[in-house]
Amino acid sequence: MLVTHPCIWVDADACPKVVREILFRAAQRTGIRLTLVANQSIVVPANPNITAIQVPSGFDIADNEIVRRAGAGDLVITGDIPLAAEVMEKGAQALNPRGELYTENTIRQRLNMRDFMDTLRASGVQSGGPPPLGQRERQQFANALDRYLAQRDL
Repeated sequence: MLVTHPCIWVDADACPKVVREILFRAAQRTGIRLTLVANQSIVVPANPNITAIQVPSGFDIADNEIVRRAGAGDLVITGDIPLAAEVMEKGAQALNPRGELYTENTIRQRLNMRDFMDTLRASGVQSGGPPPLGQRERQQFANALDRYLAQRDL
């Protein structure tokens, strides 16, 4: 039987730099494989377990690459709700950059809210984006990441 070790996949195009820095430190500390996927060049620390994959530009190309590669036990860092739902179907966990670990219940709620907001935007209602990432959200993210790593004894 092939034993695979968990990996952290990052939807890096929209991942805040401060979150990437937290992930780099965690990968260096624990040795977990960390792969950032983006349609632009991403600079990563010189470390054998930290890599970046650059995919061509285009709608959902980076997301599709993460879905293709992620597996059970992996962690995917993304604020993209449909991507989170897809990797969860494969047995991976999904964590957003604000520190929310998606569950079966929350992902359905988030998909419904996303569809509702898309409908509002299509009708001309301006909703704005999420507020900037604050110290509280950074701490929530770091804590959730630490819980994931502790569950794997990393």
